[in-house]
Amino acid sequence: QVENLKGKLLDQAQEVNRLHSELGGTDLEKHRDLLIAENEHLKQDMKSCEAELQKLKKQHVKCIDCEHIQENARLQERLAQLQLEVEEAKGRLSELDLEVQQKTNRLAEVELRLKDSLAEKAEEEERLSRRLRDSQETIASLKAQPQQIKYIIKTVEVESSKTKQALCETQSRNQYLQEQVGMQRQVLKEMEQQLQKSEKTAAQLRAQIMMYESELEQTHGQMLEEMQNMEDDKNRAIEEAFARAQVEMKAVHENLAGVRTNLLTLQPALRTLTNDYNSLKRQVRDFPLLLQEALRNAKAEIGQAIEEVNSTNRELLRKYRRELQLRKKCHNELVRLKGNIRVFGRVRPITKEDGEGPEAANSVTFDPDDDAILHLMHKGKQVSFELDKVFSPQATQQDVFQEVQALITSCIDGYNVCIFAYGQTGAGKTYTMEGTPENPGINQRALQLLFSEVQRKASDWGYTITVSVAEIYNEALRDLLGKEPQEKLDIKLCPDGSGQLYVPGLTEFQVRSVEDINKVFEFGHSNRVTEYTSLNEHSSRSHALLIVTVRGLDYSTGLRTTGKLNLVDLAGSERVGRSGAEGSRLREAQYINKSLSALGDVIYALRARQGHVPFRNSKLTYLLQDSLSGDSKTLMMVQVSPVEKNTSETLCSLKFAERVRSVELGPVSRRAELGSWSSQEHLEVTNQPRAAQPSIRTHSSPSSGTPLRRAGSFRRKLQTSG
Repeated sequence: QVENLKGKLLDQAQEVNRLHSELGGTDLEKHRDLLIAENEHLKQDMKSCEAELQKLKKQHVKCIDCEHIQENARLQERLAQLQLEVEEAKGRLSELDLEVQQKTNRLAEVELRLKDSLAEKAEEEERLSRRLRDSQETIASLKAQPQQIKYIIKTVEVESSKTKQALCETQSRNQYLQEQVGMQRQVLKEMEQQLQKSEKTAAQLRAQIMMYESELEQTHGQMLEEMQNMEDDKNRAIEEAFARAQVEMKAVHENLAGVRTNLLTLQPALRTLTNDYNSLKRQVRDFPLLLQEALRNAKAEIGQAIEEVNSTNRELLRKYRRELQLRKKCHNELVRLKGNIRVFGRVRPITKEDGEGPEAANSVTFDPDDDAILHLMHKGKQVSFELDKVFSPQATQQDVFQEVQALITSCIDGYNVCIFAYGQTGAGKTYTMEGTPENPGINQRALQLLFSEVQRKASDWGYTITVSVAEIYNEALRDLLGKEPQEKLDIKLCPDGSGQLYVPGLTEFQVRSVEDINKVFEFGHSNRVTEYTSLNEHSSRSHALLIVTVRGLDYSTGLRTTGKLNLVDLAGSERVGRSGAEGSRLREAQYINKSLSALGDVIYALRARQGHVPFRNSKLTYLLQDSLSGDSKTLMMVQVSPVEKNTSETLCSLKFAERVRSVELGPVSRRAELGSWSSQEHLEVTNQPRAAQPSIRTHSSPSSGTPLRRAGSFRRKLQTSG
């Protein structure tokens, strides 16, 4: 419909063009149109020439980018430079004049001091000469008195010694003054020399100033000459432009006269053209309304078509999601019937311990339409993996537990269930299985779920829940709830011939409340081995196993069920070079890698359906034999790191998960027995609630129960397909 509307619009446009061509199609009308266009062009040229002429009359033509302006600019720069140099020379001359004035003032002060010293010296000499004359006269008068000669002689001697002392002082002072006069004369001589130098410098500066002034006058004359030349060039250019404008105006007037003649002859044709133009204008005025109407109809039809397409897409998307859910449901049913190991993947978020830079970049992406697809970017190539379920870093502990709780509740119905976490060290296995006190993991949530199911069925069933916690450390099985956690335990076959395994001496706690669970977890976690490595601050150095046994009795039928839930937190595989393990840490890493390699060999043998499966190559695989041999519902939670530096380990973990997912263990059997009414009543009594303190017992050789006959002692095992 849109294409048809576009075709209609094109046809209407062609019709408008055709009408336009028919209205002005004669040669005379075309010639008239050309003359009109030429007339308009000539009018515009005439107006531009008149405007240019007016501008030339009103203002001078400025020369742009000519040699005279450039030369003038250079001369002005030279003149400014010379003026700056003259200013600097004048400043230096004024400084020298000030310095000469200061030195002249100092010389005058020295001369005044010298004159004062000479006057004082003359006065002192005059005073001493007077005293000398007075002394001589006194001596002469005393010589005329002989009777007092002895006394007078003594007096003269005394006075002569004082006079000598004063004379010595006067001579020393005279010598000091002469030295001062010599020094002042030397200073005066130096000042005279400096004055002469200053006068020479001033003369040189005056000569330079005169030279600069002469250059300045010469430059000024050149500049005036250049400006005169530029003025002459400007006048010549104005005259030439005026002459050209007159010639062009004359030609324009001639063309204008011809155009006027043509216009007079074309007026009748112009009136006809005007009438045609008015009719065409009316048609064009009505055309937008028609076009808008057509566009409005086209938009309505397009919107309706788009709405129909969107509704169809929504319906298809709804059907696709419904089919995807049905496919998942059928796949889960097929997995249950075949006994495949279900594999869930969980990607931990990027943390600050991963660092920064290219190595800490995210290399894992998810499919927005399928939550079972995961993409890994490894060495520039994207590798895709399909699991049963993939959890993104934003998934919570509750989201993970919702997917596994159906598997856990089947333990109450008498099925064996095993959930184990696999992945490299630091990938979040312990967090998924154990969690934190504020956000617990699968272990504690599973026991809480079992308690809620037991309470829900309390009116018809009686249940007993026991818990054991063990670890495999350096290929040694240890009881984390026992009195001696370092004691090594063995794995043995049940003597009843059922082929199942048990651990003699493994401690069992009977739990009845969440408080009992917290006590068990706290005690077991305190005995588990964790150490610091370069890859993980709290790296688990052992495989932890939480074994939950649920024994039930149906009060109405006497049916007994025994279900076992194995929750396994495997130690992480690690590269010794990256983890920096040394000494005992290195030995632990070797044992961990060896046991995980044995687990890989078991998975390979099961996948290839080999006759011999090497369960006994490791304590870990031997203990998981019941979970991997077809008599258990098994789920593997593969934990991966999304950062770029761990892509090699992530690739290995995901490839191993795909191999595990393809293993078929066969249908699962339910462990249920039918007991007598007397034994039923006995269990009703023994399963009454007791104190909240958990009871403890150790494993002995488990038996399948004493055979009972009908109305006395008989027992029959019911094998129910899973």
